[in-house]
Amino acid sequence: MSDTEWKKSSRSAQASNCVETAERGGFPVIRDSKDPAGPWLRLSDGAFGRFIQGIKLGEYADR
Repeated sequence: MSDTEWKKSSRSAQASNCVETAERGGFPVIRDSKDPAGPWLRLSDGAFGRFIQGIKLGEYADR
């Protein structure tokens, strides 16, 4: 997936313990920035929206 443009929050600065997002085949995908060559997860638009909402609500803050 080297041709994929991965993005992460500007709040993460240079940290490598972040979730990165991209679009692949018309679907949102996410991966762990600590392992850029590792697996990624494709989500439906609805699941991605719920994931982002959970981040905004702090549901994943302690994980």
